[in-house]
Amino acid sequence: MPALACVDAAVPPPPGYAFGREPNSLPAPEAFSGGAPPATNAASSVLEALSSHWSIELSKKLYGVDGWGAPYFSVNCSGNVSVHPSGAETLPHQEIDLMKVVRKASDPKSVGGLGLQLPLIVRFPDVLRNRLHSLQAAFDYSIRSCGYGAHYQGVYPVKCNQDRYVVEDIVEFGVPFRFGLEAGSKPELLLAMSCLTRGSPEAFLVCNGYKDEEYVSLALMARKLDLNTVIVLEQEEELDTVVEASRALGVRPVIGLRAKLRTKHSGHFGSTSGEKGKFGLSTTEILTVAKKLQRMEMLDCLQLLHFHIGSQIPTTSLLADGVGEAAQIYCELARLGANMRVIDIGGGLGIDYDGSHSGGSDMSVGYSLNEYAAAVVQAIQKACDRKYVRHPVICSESGRALVSHHSVLVFEAISSTSSLDSVPLGLDLAYLVEGLGDEARADCRNLMAAAMRGDCDTCLLYVEQLKRRCVDQFKDGALDLEHLAAVDGLCELVAKAMYASEPVRTFHVNLSLFTSIPDFWAIGQLFPIMPIHRLEQRPAVNGVLSDLTCDSDGKIDRFIGGRPSLPLHDFSGHNGGAGGYYLGMFLGGAYQEALGGMHNLFGGPSVVRVSQAGGPHCFAVTLAAPGPSCADVLRAMQHEPALMFEALKRRADECVALGESLAACLARAFDSMPYLVSARGVPVIDTTIADDDDEEDRHHYGADYSATTSAACSDQEEDEDWRLYAA
Repeated sequence: MPALACVDAAVPPPPGYAFGREPNSLPAPEAFSGGAPPATNAASSVLEALSSHWSIELSKKLYGVDGWGAPYFSVNCSGNVSVHPSGAETLPHQEIDLMKVVRKASDPKSVGGLGLQLPLIVRFPDVLRNRLHSLQAAFDYSIRSCGYGAHYQGVYPVKCNQDRYVVEDIVEFGVPFRFGLEAGSKPELLLAMSCLTRGSPEAFLVCNGYKDEEYVSLALMARKLDLNTVIVLEQEEELDTVVEASRALGVRPVIGLRAKLRTKHSGHFGSTSGEKGKFGLSTTEILTVAKKLQRMEMLDCLQLLHFHIGSQIPTTSLLADGVGEAAQIYCELARLGANMRVIDIGGGLGIDYDGSHSGGSDMSVGYSLNEYAAAVVQAIQKACDRKYVRHPVICSESGRALVSHHSVLVFEAISSTSSLDSVPLGLDLAYLVEGLGDEARADCRNLMAAAMRGDCDTCLLYVEQLKRRCVDQFKDGALDLEHLAAVDGLCELVAKAMYASEPVRTFHVNLSLFTSIPDFWAIGQLFPIMPIHRLEQRPAVNGVLSDLTCDSDGKIDRFIGGRPSLPLHDFSGHNGGAGGYYLGMFLGGAYQEALGGMHNLFGGPSVVRVSQAGGPHCFAVTLAAPGPSCADVLRAMQHEPALMFEALKRRADECVALGESLAACLARAFDSMPYLVSARGVPVIDTTIADDDDEEDRHHYGADYSATTSAACSDQEEDEDWRLYAA
């Protein structure tokens, strides 16, 4: 169906954290041929009120794209999700069609694609660069506006996403701003040390988390390597470890303290804040540490104060309250003689997941990026000026706000079902009633009478009562399976006729919720999910998403805006034509990859890294990596795939005449991804693997996909026997 309206790509979205005030607002009433919709639910109103007209603008409003997506995501005139790599500064010809990226990644190599299997993570390093620049620009503007006497110098907490290319990109993009890294464990510290050897020499390496002697020694070695390392004490007893290790290594440490503030926010992410929070030192412990350092003539080593109110800080008033309290502690430490230079405000810069620009839930925040920076700068400046203390360098550990927007998880719906799919088209009521007991027959007659009157409430009562009686009869052996099925069909048909609405369909998706969206299952976090194509068409059904795992929790039945279902397109018969039905989960670049598990041994998705390229609407794939194979995930659980294959091959040779053929099939199974093979016919296995190095090939693709295949990257060994069969 042709679109009635197109996105005007020449009109840029607002800069920085620009939130749509009315993400679910509807167009003027005259656009609805079925009358004005009720105001209670914008999504359902659109679906119910529109008859035949649809437009791209309505899709944008339906899914709230201008709310949570600005300035990085929109919908183009082809009805596909469009990515703006440079945010508000993206020119119309620089937009990237997400569907074209997916097709390039998933098409077989025989037709010019990369041959990657879905699900797929698409990374946009240009978005990552823009996020970092926007954060720096917001603080720089506030510092200039307020006449603040120091600068902003942030760090990225690598726990948010430890992917090599994500961390390396942040270090590279942050060199002009002295942007550093934060580590909370020994492996994170090692990767941070390695990456910062190519970063700014002034960039901070902030060492948080609980520490043993080995952790502390490693951090002190980083200072010997001329990295600007700060060891932040989380517990009072860590001071002794730091002092002993520094004397043994002959290194003068730079020490920070994590303060346990009394300021606390009430949301889910505020559970680690407040006086009873998990981390940090109380005021008594802070004084004890300061006095101990003074006795050891090491008070000059104390240079940084750190605190963390919690992630997703909802309002600037709460933020200013916490920053103001911490700034007072900072000033008091300076008064006691500590060589204070830096105040680290921790994380907490929130993401507007639902586009509501509201401070009332964990799904949104009530401020812009500029408002966040202004609240921080003003609170610190006010406290320091009152105590005549030099303004400190401001450091933040904003991870969620940096990396959430830069990646999109794309997955495919492979089928859909509803409770009415199995309802018989015709029912022999005489036969049905004949096999029922007296009470059930009475229920059946009453049900039909209520249906004829249009009495919905009474219908519902008799539907439940009839089904309950018939189930009891079936359990007692008094009712056969055919009659029970006929009763179910009758009840469903009556319900459909009474409520005149399409039931919610279950869309089966080629995805593991536990691997790729673990926060939904674990803490109820909602992410924007929507189709990435066909947005010029009206979504005809409401659906919930069911994943591949054998787990009742493996479903998504709660969506942004409080919806129990998601408006989707009916794709019956669509897969056999132009391809599958593709959905995207957005704003999931933080934490999801690090937290994902391997339920049912489903490994991580394939990954492509896409940058803006020269030429209108062109993009460059700079990395293409297939997801873990069955052998990889088995190996992660301490199995030995090579030995497993040999055992199965021996059994095949003993039991089957064509043992070699069966062995080849087994080899392909070990080397394939655990996910289902795409409806587009992507091969299960792709053995063309290139080396992973800094001189990776870069191939450019325009709208016509006429370029050659990009290199795929893998560190897997090639000497295992089953690979000979796979080849």
